[in-house]
Amino acid sequence: MDEMLRILLTAILSGTVVSAIVGLVFKRKTEFITAEIKDEFERNMIRLKTGQQWKEKALTELYGPLNYHFTRTKKALGRYTDKNIYLEVNVFKDSNEKIRNLLLEKSYLIYPELTDDADELITHYDVWLEQYDKLRVNPEPDEVAATFVFVQNLGFPFPRAAEEKFKNMYRKLWTEVYES
Repeated sequence: MDEMLRILLTAILSGTVVSAIVGLVFKRKTEFITAEIKDEFERNMIRLKTGQQWKEKALTELYGPLNYHFTRTKKALGRYTDKNIYLEVNVFKDSNEKIRNLLLEKSYLIYPELTDDADELITHYDVWLEQYDKLRVNPEPDEVAATFVFVQNLGFPFPRAAEEKFKNMYRKLWTEVYES
């Protein structure tokens, strides 16, 4: 009986030690896996939050202002009649400079697929501002009679497709940021 009791106690103690060691190993492994999952979740949340913040920044600092300047100049063009200096100075020149400057200063917010369109817009506005300066700020006497500062005949028509792409990106970002 003593022998049996000793074997039983030894088995119980051995089983307890083995199960404690196995439990400890599994606990550590579970804690390690839990920590990895938590870290991955936090990294994904940071990525998601950062992406959302980038979209909000792009929307508020670039695409939103561009959209309204495009709309402003388009509406002003519809109201433009014979040589309206007020519209040229206070709407076209102002918005054209602001659009060009936004594209140059906030270029890091431009989606890669829009860089060629941004280049077209910048070139158009550079030429328009150059022509404006030539005809309105420092005009030659025979050029003063020009009724409007156009650069289409100089080979730089307004890139409507580029404008539309930026407006579409504005609408897409607005929907992603504010309707999700």
